[in-house]
Amino acid sequence: MSRSGADVHEVERIAANTDPVVRNLQITHCYHRLSRALADRTGGGANWCTFAVWASKQVGQTIRQEDLAHAVERLLKSSPEVAAGVGLVARGLRRAVARKDVDRAHELVRQAVVTTARLDDVSAASARGNLKVFEEIAREFARFLAEYEDDERWIAQFCDALRPGEPPEGQRYLRQAFARYHRAMRTTDPKRRAELLLLANIEVGLHEQTRLQPEIAAALEAPVVDPRDLERRLFDLLLPGNRVVRWLRLVWLTVVGRRTAVRIASEHLADQVRVLVRRAVTEHLMTLALPGGELLDLSEDLPATFPPLLAELADPDLLALLKVVDPTADSVLGTAARDWADLPDRMHYIADMFRCHALREDLLDPPFTAAQVEALTNGRRPDGPL
Repeated sequence: MSRSGADVHEVERIAANTDPVVRNLQITHCYHRLSRALADRTGGGANWCTFAVWASKQVGQTIRQEDLAHAVERLLKSSPEVAAGVGLVARGLRRAVARKDVDRAHELVRQAVVTTARLDDVSAASARGNLKVFEEIAREFARFLAEYEDDERWIAQFCDALRPGEPPEGQRYLRQAFARYHRAMRTTDPKRRAELLLLANIEVGLHEQTRLQPEIAAALEAPVVDPRDLERRLFDLLLPGNRVVRWLRLVWLTVVGRRTAVRIASEHLADQVRVLVRRAVTEHLMTLALPGGELLDLSEDLPATFPPLLAELADPDLLALLKVVDPTADSVLGTAARDWADLPDRMHYIADMFRCHALREDLLDPPFTAAQVEALTNGRRPDGPL
């Protein structure tokens, strides 16, 4: 591994990959290389890329739709409102469905819901966000590490190349963050270094999350179940046979008045399902897997404490920023995010997570095995759990 972790050309090559699944895996691995390279120069503390490794790995599950469809099905099965709606649809079709299929009606209706819940749109929004952040921020980390000089004039020139102004278009927070990273690489005081890294991490995080706001909102709003699509899918699943046979059965349903009943039931079911699917997507997006099998539920307060070096803070710039993003100073109480689409709500959790896990060494562990790295580097989806 090069001392810079990855160069700008490699970041650009990965960003140009049109396969969202493989690209995400390459992004995650590239973040790991950048994280290790910067940690080697700052005494081993976590930097923004360190957390980006595990966030990108988690996003990969959403992009691949791993467990998301199962989460939707689980909520559908456990909801009495949806069960009632499924029952109405099944009763509306009962005379058109062969007796041997009646018992499967509930399962088929749930299958129809999953296939019309626009989970592909959730995946696409997540992939866009993953790429958007990487091609901007990882590029600057690669440039910072490759061109680094232990000189105040150099860091001033580096930051001048970043856009002034506020995010999402301005890069003021990135300019400030890289100046902090530069100072952290030069200081020998462990506490001073830890506070500089934490401040830089939060500044990059605030820029990142502001930039991601449209994609996060799109992912949460994507699962809109159209009752007409649901009705068509239900007829496809529950009325077997070729197109002529299905048409005849639909005519019969219309004549006896049951098609209208199915349509009304489908509209009612779509309303119920829309709420549950959004809940499933929200739960999926508000989960973060860390090394060692630890799973953070972002809707609950952080189950961690601040490390001794960061228990009491002294840096005035850090304290000033925390007053903006952390309404519960020096406490993890109240960090639970109520609405992941709400930027201040997200940043409260993220800032305290950065602080709690700032000195956690296993966050620097590789996210993939050597065999998986070889496969993804060659543009293939690796075998095994990802």
